[in-house]
Amino acid sequence: MNPEIPSERSIFLWPNQPPHSAPSDTFRPWLDPYLVKGNRLRGAVLICPGGGYTGRAAHEGIAIAQRFNQDGLHAFVVHYRVSPNRHPAPLLDVSRAMRMIRQRAVEWLVSTDHIAVCGFSAGGHLTASLGVHFDTEFTRAGDPIEKISSRPDALILCYPVITSGPHSHRGSFNQLLGENPSPELMEKMSLERQVTSKTPPSFLWHTAEDKGVRVENSLLFAQALSQNKVPFELHVYPAGRHGLGLALEDPHVATWMPLCCEWLRGMDW
Repeated sequence: MNPEIPSERSIFLWPNQPPHSAPSDTFRPWLDPYLVKGNRLRGAVLICPGGGYTGRAAHEGIAIAQRFNQDGLHAFVVHYRVSPNRHPAPLLDVSRAMRMIRQRAVEWLVSTDHIAVCGFSAGGHLTASLGVHFDTEFTRAGDPIEKISSRPDALILCYPVITSGPHSHRGSFNQLLGENPSPELMEKMSLERQVTSKTPPSFLWHTAEDKGVRVENSLLFAQALSQNKVPFELHVYPAGRHGLGLALEDPHVATWMPLCCEWLRGMDW
């Protein structure tokens, strides 16, 4: 199965052409549910694969969803728009996905106040963007589903792109914002500067030797959470390349997933 082709389980996020799409792009974003069998309400995790805002990494989608399923949690993978689309297209997609899960929560047996968003690399930037911009003008598209809250109940940030400052992953920002974004937009999307007391509790992990997205991205976001008294858990592993996903190649780094699930269970997921 090609994860970049919609399947029978897939649900398109928008009934027609998505708002703010690039004129040259015909991609229609969609949501793939991975539901745990049973007849009781469960917490859920919405997953945003990484890919530098140029694609969606396959190993950060289905495998992550299936692992959360093993821990008794519903999971959803959002196939959001990437370049040539620019901001706010990806944020509109993940916001819409969150609202759709809440809209269909009775059907899917999802606990509407226990929905986390989990993102990797640039998908971590998208996840954190929803965590700080859930109530801004970026996420309003003007139809009835927009009345449903898109605020995540928790954030799971895996080697995330966060800052547009000295430690930024410039490629991700170029793909998301274009080559010459305004200083105001760069500031808005430098997410450590947008954290407030309303930002959801967060779980972060990174490796200290990550050469793709520097560990300072996670450290800056964690510092901002601390300053705003938002609960968080941060794990920095000493070794490991960028883009590890479940990190099955490294048993030590692979502990992030059971630690994350334990953290969620501590909040009654």
